Amino acid sequence: MTIFPPGRGPSRAVSFLADLSAPVLSLALAPLLNRVVEGLARKHPSIFDRLGPHTATGYVIDATNLPFALFLRPDPARPVLSAVARNSLPAHQALIRGSFDTLFELIDSDADGDAVFFSRDLVIEGNTEAVVSLRNALDDVDGSIAADAADLFGPPGRLALGFLRGRAGARNERTSS
Repeated sequence: MTIFPPGRGPSRAVSFLADLSAPVLSLALAPLLNRVVEGLARKHPSIFDRLGPHTATGYVIDATNLPFALFLRPDPARPVLSAVARNSLPAHQALIRGSFDTLFELIDSDADGDAVFFSRDLVIEGNTEAVVSLRNALDDVDGSIAADAADLFGPPGRLALGFLRGRAGARNERTSS
C-alpha cells in the first residue's frame, strides 16, 4: 500500500532511502533529533504547561514526501523525537500527516493550521484534542520553532533554514500566480 497520491510518488533517491532499515535510519538521525527536542524543551518549557495531560501522548508526524515519519512524545522529563519507519509505527494516540513543505510552514509560523486542515493538505487521525493542544502550544511560542531548531546547529542550521524558507516562498509564489 502506498501513501503517495497517484502520480506523486517518491523520487528514486527517496525510494532508495525508504528502503533503508528503520534501525539504520533511526541511528543516523538520533543525535540530530535528540539535540532538537532537548534544545527546544530547554528554550520553551512553557510548551509543556500548555500541553497539559498530552505530554504523555505519542504523536506520529508523517511528512509524506520524506522516507520516514517522526515520533514525538513531549514528556518534559524526557522528550522523545525519533525517526521511525512507516511500516512499523510505534504505538501512538495522534497522527499528523502532510507534505514536508506544509508541515514546515506550520512549524515556521507561516501557515494557518485551520486553513491547511480544511484544504485537506493536512490529515489528522486519532486524538484530535491532543493535536489541537500541540498546535496551540507551538502557536504560543514567540518567534519560530524552526528558527530555534536551526539556531541549535549554528551557521549550518541557519543556512538550511534559509534554504527551506526560500523554497517555501518560491512554492507559495507559484501557487498564488
